[in-house]
Order: sequence, then structure tokens, then C-alpha cells
Amino acid sequence: MNPVDEYIASQDPTVQEALHTVRNAIRSVLPEAEEKISWGMPTWRMKHNIIHFAAAKKHIGIYPGPEAVEHFKALLDEKGLSYDKGTIRIPYTAEIPSDLIRQIAVWNLESGNHA
Repeated sequence: MNPVDEYIASQDPTVQEALHTVRNAIRSVLPEAEEKISWGMPTWRMKHNIIHFAAAKKHIGIYPGPEAVEHFKALLDEKGLSYDKGTIRIPYTAEIPSDLIRQIAVWNLESGNHA
């Protein structure tokens, strides 16, 4: 089993589907990136870390770095998501914004932004 599969399988069963949704969104736009565990989180890397995510008690944390959060601030506000420097929080009760996650992952890859 791949380490990211193991990470998701180790989480509460009630949040695993949401974690798979986030993972699939990222994988769909970063097929060439290495998928691994870094800093205890699922991470996509190509010469540098592109994006991470992690399960928390009440939300999924997306960690694209502060420049990405600043760049996508208006869309994050539009979606009503909580964020701060380098972190986006998606409550388990919210719909996963897959399109936005894909946009952020691609922007990080194309801009060379480090997560």
C-alpha cells in the first residue's frame, strides 16, 4: 500500500471520502508529481513541495504556501473558506471545492511556488 493510501486509511472512516476527493483533485492535475508523506502529510513534489493536505479534527487543511493563499484570497472568500498564512481549512461539513484545489495545485506548479 502506498503511504498516502495508508495515511487516508488511518483517518476516521467518516472523513476518508473527503480526503480521497482532495487527493483525486490534486492527482488529476499533477500526474507527474511524486506523491509522498512529508511533514506527516500527503504531499506532491516535483523538485520542491507543491502542495500538502492533512486531516484535522473538524476540517481538512490544504497547505499550498502563503503566496498561493494570497493569490487565491478572493476565491477563498467567495467559497467562505477559512484561511491564514499558507493554510486553507475546508470543514468536513462543506462541499470539497475540487476545482479550486486543482487551480491552486496547477498555479503552484506553474509559478514555482513552494508549499
